Amino acid sequence: MKANFITKRLKGGIYAMKGFYLLLKTEPSIQVQAGISILMVVAGSYFDISREEWMLQTLAIGLVMSLEGANTAIEEIADFIHPEFHTKIGLIKDFAAGAVFFAAVAAVIIGILIYYPYIVNINL
Repeated sequence: MKANFITKRLKGGIYAMKGFYLLLKTEPSIQVQAGISILMVVAGSYFDISREEWMLQTLAIGLVMSLEGANTAIEEIADFIHPEFHTKIGLIKDFAAGAVFFAAVAAVIIGILIYYPYIVNINL
């Protein structure tokens, strides 16, 4: 019984890694967010941000990337169920995109709160 539980968790992890890979390989919105994430990690290293700032930045990146993935899944399901344009499907897709937008705005605010003090204190 215990081996079956572990085997199922391992398979689930493999499926999750496959989804991660497919999102990065095929989805332009995820690719853009991944690029921004890399830039933020470079900025965090350059400015030597605090542990707490790293935690907030990592949380913001994870939230945006996760919601982008969920948005992609919702769009795929909606297109599969109703391939031609439908007002209700459009509304559902807009809601999913709106959730990503909320997270992105929060991430930008977090980025400003973290980096503004470092940027204004640079000695040129």
